[in-house]
Amino acid sequence: MNCLVTGAAGFIGSHLCEHLLQAGHNVAGLDAFIPYYPRSLKELNIQNALRHPNYTFHELDLRTDSLDKPLEDVEVVFHLAAVPGLSRSWVDFDLYESCNVTATQRLLEAVRRQGGLRRFVYASTSSVYGRHASGDELMPTRPISPYGVTKLAAENLCRAHAEEFGLPLVVLRYFSIYGPRQRPDMGYHRFIHAMLRDRPVTVCGDGLQARGNTFVDDCIEATMVAMDAPLGEVYNVGGGETANVWEILGKLETILACRVQVQREPPRPGDQRFTSADTSRLTRHLGWRPRVGLAEGLALQAAWQRSL
Repeated sequence: MNCLVTGAAGFIGSHLCEHLLQAGHNVAGLDAFIPYYPRSLKELNIQNALRHPNYTFHELDLRTDSLDKPLEDVEVVFHLAAVPGLSRSWVDFDLYESCNVTATQRLLEAVRRQGGLRRFVYASTSSVYGRHASGDELMPTRPISPYGVTKLAAENLCRAHAEEFGLPLVVLRYFSIYGPRQRPDMGYHRFIHAMLRDRPVTVCGDGLQARGNTFVDDCIEATMVAMDAPLGEVYNVGGGETANVWEILGKLETILACRVQVQREPPRPGDQRFTSADTSRLTRHLGWRPRVGLAEGLALQAAWQRSL
């Protein structure tokens, strides 16, 4: 299968490209290296893929550049490119609107011109559900951050193209992905980074906010099986193991063999209080189940961060 992965130099996108290549697919990766975090880290992410003979990388911006070349002969598009993060979305909305909404619209228009697509897999987020995201795909979508608003807007753009132009759409809503290559702004990366250096860990709010955690390899497997999902479906992608901030820090103390120092700060605007994905639809339709437990996954992320 000829695949295009947008956001190919990012945390999840780089893993997806490698797994697709290992499965025998031809992969075109596309990334604009938006400076949300250092380019050097993203370049490390794609080192392995760049050595593969069936991988082609395009440094292009979905918002402005022609997309005809990377879309040539593509059968499956995995659209992962987006500017992530809750806090920054309150202060830099133009960036989020352009990267998450305008970029998606331009990609959809380019796909329509090309034709011949088998699947368009859009990577969305649990943030579209809002403060409490616990349940199945029928939960109401009430985002409480500009980031969540832009991701839901992009979902709706994809649905509009599916309804009007036959886009072969599948939507995945990711729940709290963690593991090797996690972005440096994300919570578990920051916790481990601070603890390895004997520095205080910043805990926002009361620390009782809880997440349903998904190890990156489980996320990638769900994303790949979406190539065979029924058209028009929406799936939650979650690991099934929920923990609050204090529970995560306790596990990391065991893994890293150190005591955590805590620095308290006010809650972040737009932060979700509780997330837990009901993934029974994905299991029922495609046989997917999470395989990696939270303690094992955190240990793998910690080992990766030690190696940096």
